[in-house]
Amino acid sequence: MSATVDFPSSPAHRGRGGGRSLPSGSPAALLRQAECGLAAAEAEADPAERFTQAYLSALRAAAAMLAHRGRPHRGRARPTSVWTLLSAVAPELREWAAFFAACSSTRAAVQAGRIRLVSARSADDLVRQAGQFIGLIARVVPG
Repeated sequence: MSATVDFPSSPAHRGRGGGRSLPSGSPAALLRQAECGLAAAEAEADPAERFTQAYLSALRAAAAMLAHRGRPHRGRARPTSVWTLLSAVAPELREWAAFFAACSSTRAAVQAGRIRLVSARSADDLVRQAGQFIGLIARVVPG
């Protein structure tokens, strides 16, 4: 059974290695999307948007790792958080998965319009943490 992850692609998205194209659900393409999203988060002035972009970038990096290592067999199990799946597939990233899982409710609240939950400092912190996480994934995922 294969997992597919549907992320919107941006016109600025280009595969690594020049102009060669990557399959949209490939680990390398997902990692590239994470890197592009992180760059957008770093350039974003609005803290709520910066927080959301950083979180989604980390989510794409986690999806890249899942695509690279494979999804654990779950039979007919209910849908599971990418962070839970990441802990199962890459136990060495369990602390990172727990960290980003803890950010999930804030990200959902911000996307629902509760932007006061995010300060400039918390957005900056999440951008920094997402950058470290994406860097770790980039060392493992070929691309």
